[in-house]
Amino acid sequence: MSEKSSHYFARGNTAHGAHFLYNSTFQGLNKIFVLKGPPGTGKSTVIRSLADSLLENGQHVQCFHSPLRPDELDGIISTELKVGVVDERVCEGIPENEPSKIVYIHFGEAIDNGRISPEHLGTIEELKAKLVDAYTKAYETFLSALRIHDEWEKYYIESMDFTKADQIAQELIQQFYAGHENDTPITGRHLFFGAATPKGAFDFIQSLTAELDRRIFIKGRPGSGKSTLLKKLAAAAENNGIEVQVYHCGFDPNSLDMLIFPRLSIAIFDSTAPHEYFPDRDGDEILDMYALTMTPGIDEAYAAELAAIKERYSAKMKEATSYLALAEAIDSQIKAFYVAATDFSIVEELRLQLQSQLNELLGPSSL
Repeated sequence: MSEKSSHYFARGNTAHGAHFLYNSTFQGLNKIFVLKGPPGTGKSTVIRSLADSLLENGQHVQCFHSPLRPDELDGIISTELKVGVVDERVCEGIPENEPSKIVYIHFGEAIDNGRISPEHLGTIEELKAKLVDAYTKAYETFLSALRIHDEWEKYYIESMDFTKADQIAQELIQQFYAGHENDTPITGRHLFFGAATPKGAFDFIQSLTAELDRRIFIKGRPGSGKSTLLKKLAAAAENNGIEVQVYHCGFDPNSLDMLIFPRLSIAIFDSTAPHEYFPDRDGDEILDMYALTMTPGIDEAYAAELAAIKERYSAKMKEATSYLALAEAIDSQIKAFYVAATDFSIVEELRLQLQSQLNELLGPSSL
């Protein structure tokens, strides 16, 4: 897709289970089309087609990718139209305070139940149970990895200069927000820039920050205050009425990994593994929390202990990823049954109905 699109995740496979941010990402829309139906009935393909159509009409499209298959879309938002389209199966938490704005489209109507035998239904139920088990094992293993990560952090937290860390936060708050304050507090928009996927960590940091004037790459060790810094900056932005996009960690959604200030054209983000990047253009800079806030020599003093922790952590992350790969394989088996039973001429009719409604909102220029 072109530069008129932005790419995110609004659900994640995390150490705290499946985590959804649709309540924030889909807030304030005029209309939300919710596509109902089992996997394999063409919902993601239709969403992709609608996104392409909007882009061809010069509209900006926000694309929300699947953490199970990042090349597939869970949903989209037409930014100018303030219209969302999303797959109900994956969008827990969409705003429902104004039900008149939600339109349900039933893709289950395209299924020819005669093509699914009782034996097939039994197999599907068995596969669904296996799918739940694979996800459960993935989440449990990610949680084990998080506990190991907590061990890792302790070595650095004990050497942390919290006064210096707070000073850095206050200096950035003054530097970023001075002259841009507003008396009316706002609520930031919460998203994921990346996700744990069956092929490992995946992120959209580079595309999300490509057009910004200033990018601050936070470096440091586990426990060196990167997420805490971002939380302080986010809270101050909201209190001062400054628009902020708040990006949660796809591994531990209680932590933050990036903030983007669209009107200030600034991004500040955790630039350590598994989303490690380095400055490569004007406007890029490094903020090294380890160098600025830690007692020197921690890495050297505890080299053996830290290496052992890192090895255990990496092994657990690899194990959790293998369970996600198993989940993707099982999900593909389930989808295959529904693909075989779906009348895609009906799916095409549903796509045309959705396209027609979007065209009406776009006006005569889209016809």
